[in-house]
Amino acid sequence: MKVVYTFFRSFALILLLHGSVVAQQNKLPDWAFGGFVRPAGINPIISPDSTTRFMDPVLHKLIGWESNDTFNPAATLLNGKIVVLYRSEDKSGVGIGFRTSRLGYASSTDGLHFKRSKTPVFYPAEDSQKKYEWPGGCEDPRVAVTKNGTYVVFYTQWNRELPRLGVATSKDLKHWVKHGPIFEDAYQGKFLNIAHKSASILTKIEQGKQMITKINGKYWMYWGELHVYGATSLNLVDWAPVVNSDGSLKEFISPRKGYFDSELTECGPPALLTNKGIILFYNGKNKSGDDGDKRFTANSYCAGQALFDKNDPSKPITRLDLPFMRPMASFEKSGQYPAGTVFIEGMVYFKQRWFLYYGCADSRVGVAIYDPKHPAMPDPVN
Repeated sequence: MKVVYTFFRSFALILLLHGSVVAQQNKLPDWAFGGFVRPAGINPIISPDSTTRFMDPVLHKLIGWESNDTFNPAATLLNGKIVVLYRSEDKSGVGIGFRTSRLGYASSTDGLHFKRSKTPVFYPAEDSQKKYEWPGGCEDPRVAVTKNGTYVVFYTQWNRELPRLGVATSKDLKHWVKHGPIFEDAYQGKFLNIAHKSASILTKIEQGKQMITKINGKYWMYWGELHVYGATSLNLVDWAPVVNSDGSLKEFISPRKGYFDSELTECGPPALLTNKGIILFYNGKNKSGDDGDKRFTANSYCAGQALFDKNDPSKPITRLDLPFMRPMASFEKSGQYPAGTVFIEGMVYFKQRWFLYYGCADSRVGVAIYDPKHPAMPDPVN
């Protein structure tokens, strides 16, 4: 009996030590945000609705505009409420990118329970942007607000030929002025007709509110899907990509072989200027095969963070080697994207906590919360 007892005691010790190693490996550094906790019994907070109808201004007929999928949300504050602008897809096609996307509107007094508008608030129409937005639509928004209360949304204009970053402004998040592709004029339009998406504008907390900010007199954004690039602006509408001396795009960070972000490093919600530096929240895609991280599902999207110099936004300092969020719940691993997705796009500072809104497997919207006074552990490795 003593031998058996000694064996199980040793085995238990090994398990304990192994668990401690895993927890230590995924402990966040002092500059990073998290961990984020998914509230029990709440998610998903937004799911497809087959009952709502919208008179499409291009097709001139009623459309079940959010009947197939609702995902990839932007988020901000308006009059003390959290507003989520979520991407919705109809049933006009089959497969990711082959339906029409529009942006729905949902508001909440607690960040958990939402009231949704019956019609979209942003969509392709018979306007100046139709050639960029039809028939694929308006995808994957990120939104932030200026000191004077102007909301700025960056989104993917998808005509099923080339994705481009578009920008629009609003005072109420429901009525928008579209300004067109953000790189239309920079460098004589050199970058207008290259694929570009996923913009994270720089923000900071001022007087308890998250607002768009400047560095050295310019607005800054990170953008990109494969690599992370940068761009600057004087007016929030016209943006100039950061380039090398030869005129090529400057890559700030790129995929890493053997890590969760081995295939893509795609920008997430608005970047945040802190005392430690600038935090870029991003989405890493894990490559299949030998180049990926075997601890995570091949082709899954997990959430990462990178730190940049607060005086030079183009200078990366470090980034997390492990994701702080990964697909865990069933609804994060079932839907349009069964490999698993926690695709972060919206984050709101609300009642001294951070509410992170994300797409679940390209099909639903979820929320996770970080309380700086009571930080939790990041998602476990396995």
